Amino acid sequence: MKKIFLLTAVIGFLFTQTTFAQDDKSKPPSPPAKASETISSGAVITIDYSQPGVKGRTIGKDLEPMEGQVWRTGANNATVFEISKDVTIEGKPLAAGKYGLFSVVKGGEWTIIFNKTWKQWGAFQYKEADDALRVTAKSSKAANFSERMTFLVDASGKVSLLWGDNLVSFQVK
Repeated sequence: MKKIFLLTAVIGFLFTQTTFAQDDKSKPPSPPAKASETISSGAVITIDYSQPGVKGRTIGKDLEPMEGQVWRTGANNATVFEISKDVTIEGKPLAAGKYGLFSVVKGGEWTIIFNKTWKQWGAFQYKEADDALRVTAKSSKAANFSERMTFLVDASGKVSLLWGDNLVSFQVK
């Protein structure tokens, strides 16, 4: 009888630990990252995102971004693109503030989307009606493979996304 009670207690403990470990959102599988730079116009660009890993998968086939579908351009919560002053992106105006950064990939062309709803999980609540700006950018082959998705911002205002062998850049002024 004691053995049955002990066995039941051990199984219950292991089940509880497994359940809690799966619900622990404090340790996301894609680590958080931030890119920030003051560009030549004086505006500060900050990109707060999580870095999905390729992990041997094929981007666009086994892993987002899937062709023609809206993607949060990162992992976990939507990527937040924040600017301290009004700017132009690829020649189009965008007011100072925080935006959810989304994208749609079609072939070698990316539509970069700045959405007014920046605080959301993934792209599940994304609404096109909330888009503040859409610009297009060409994808090219990166010089080096990047296992984790990475954003770079330089002082000239060039914002680059590196992931796998993809390099996608757009200009902020």
